Parts: sequence; structure tokens; C-alpha cells
Amino acid sequence: MNTVTRFVGLDYHQNSIQVCVMNQEGKILVNRKTINDAAKVEKIIRETVPQDSEKVAITAKISIEACAGAANLSEELMLNTGREVRLAHPGIVNRMKQNPDKSDKTDAYILADLIRIGYLPKVWLAPKEIRQLRTLVRYRAQKVKERTKTKLRLRSILRDVRQKAPSGVNAWTIPWMNWLRTLELDEVNTFVRDEHLEDLEKLNQKIKEVEKQLRCITKKDVVMKKLMSLEGIGFITAVTMRAEIARFDRFHSGKQLSRYCGVTPRNASSGTKQADAGLVRAGNSNLRIVIIQAAQRLVNSSAHWRGFVERLRTKGKPRNVIVASVANRWLRRLYHEMQPEQLAIVA
Repeated sequence: MNTVTRFVGLDYHQNSIQVCVMNQEGKILVNRKTINDAAKVEKIIRETVPQDSEKVAITAKISIEACAGAANLSEELMLNTGREVRLAHPGIVNRMKQNPDKSDKTDAYILADLIRIGYLPKVWLAPKEIRQLRTLVRYRAQKVKERTKTKLRLRSILRDVRQKAPSGVNAWTIPWMNWLRTLELDEVNTFVRDEHLEDLEKLNQKIKEVEKQLRCITKKDVVMKKLMSLEGIGFITAVTMRAEIARFDRFHSGKQLSRYCGVTPRNASSGTKQADAGLVRAGNSNLRIVIIQAAQRLVNSSAHWRGFVERLRTKGKPRNVIVASVANRWLRRLYHEMQPEQLAIVA
């Protein structure tokens, strides 16, 4: 039986997919649109082999940009057809284009050509259970942001009517909320305040329900158990890291992990000038937030990091730089602690 190799680029859309198929020499065999269906993609790949030829086995390497729905299609293709599917980093692929024009055909062609020559910037394809965990974690983060906006609107009402809480009463505590509910305002501001308070109560309840679901699906998770045992790590930090990082051994080094989390300095050097330009603009924003918050706790109370923090303070480093440095160092250390052989001890 003869074997032929095909390189396939898929430009994904919700209702359609542009399919570009190349041979080993880079010749385009087909580049056309089909409906969003794994079976249709497989059919187009098979059509690139002449029907009158002897029985031929097709080895196909498929690339698709990482976007909403792409992971689900990739998993379907791998399970149903056994094809090798790789997710491509959309930002890097876009920078590798040779012209400013954009079309579905050129996007599919670039993806096919990149996987053919071995230059495809890959993205890890998370398993279904991790994708579901991410959905829950990100949903909670959305509700927390909505709650924050609601609180800011309540603060705005108080500024407009020039009202301040009694001395010694901290905001959002039970006494402060009771004071806010009983505060005498005009008819319009009373109505708006009550609406925001109702929204706030609903959001608090939704966040509690999501956290309950998160605890339920992660109660037997070994990675979660290990993360929760670490100094300065609470449940939300642990579950966010579990969802967004998933497997620590998919990174080649602690430096790569730290860069993925967006807590490494960005190089801004030119000629003899060597400088940093803040943190790299990479990674999931919610992941970076919980890691920075964990670093804040370590800076404030950890005996292990006290010496490192004092050395940076002596050099005149501002607090935000110190916190970012602790986050960077902590993640590099954590990388080694979270390898499979270490998790086996926890299990």
C-alpha cells in the first residue's frame, strides 16, 4: 500500500471552514470552503488522491488557528479520523504573513504551508475536562468584574449626594451595608441604590454557586491538592492556575512557565542600551492577577522570601517591581515542585 502525505490548513469560522490541502512539494491541491463539519474536512482531504489510483493511505497533518470552537473541532478530527491536528498561535501566525491582505484562502494557505515546513507556532490543545474547568473559572471572573462595576456605581451615588460612612466603618462590611441600605436619599437615588443592591446580592449568590461547582469538580484533583498545600495559595488562586496552566510538565522550563503567565520582564535593549519595559504582554489576564496577588501575600508574610525582598528594597526597587520579581522566581521554583514525579508523592 502506497502512502501519501498531505498538509492541511483550516481557517475556522462558526458556520464554515476554508480548507487548503498541500502536498510535500508545497503545491496547492485544493483550497475551498466547506461547512463546519469534521466529516466534510476529511472528505476534501481524501479527494486529493485520484480515485483511479491503487489503494493509498493518506497521512495528514492538520493546522488550525486557536479560537473559540477550534479545540472542539480538533478533538473531533483526532477522535473520528485519527489525524494529527495542531492548534496554531493566531498572534504569531498573523505576524508571519508576507502581505497585509487578508482572506480566508490566504489564511488557510499560510497555515498549511507553516505546518509543511515545520514552522507552525503551536498551542497546547487542552483536554475536554480542562476546557470545562476554564469555562467555569472564566465565568466566575466575569461575575466578579460585574460585581466590581456594581460596587463602583454605588460609590458613585454616594459621591453625587456627598455622603460618607460613619467613622471607623469599613466599606462592604455588614455595618457599612446596613448603613447604605438605611441611608435617606431622594426618590431617584433611592430607586437606583436599591436596584444596585439587588444586583449585588444576586451576583454574590451566583459567585458562591460557581465556587461550589468548582470545589465539587476539583475535590479529587491531585494538582489542586498540591497547589492548596503551598504557602500563600487559596482556593481561587489554585483553581485558576489549574484551569489556565493545567499541566506544568508541558513547559520546557520554569522560565517558559513564568513567561506564559506573563510575569517575566520584557526586554527593550538596543545597541549598548540594556533595559526592561515592564512585564511581557502575554498570558491570561485572570491568571496573572491571581499570581500577582499570591506574590503580594508572599512579600507581606513569607519568611522564605524575606531576604530576597529586603535585597531589592535596599537597591531602591519600587514595590510593584519587587512583587513581580517574587512572582517570577516563585513560578520558576513551582515548576519543579509540580512535575509528575512530585505529584505522585502527594497522591
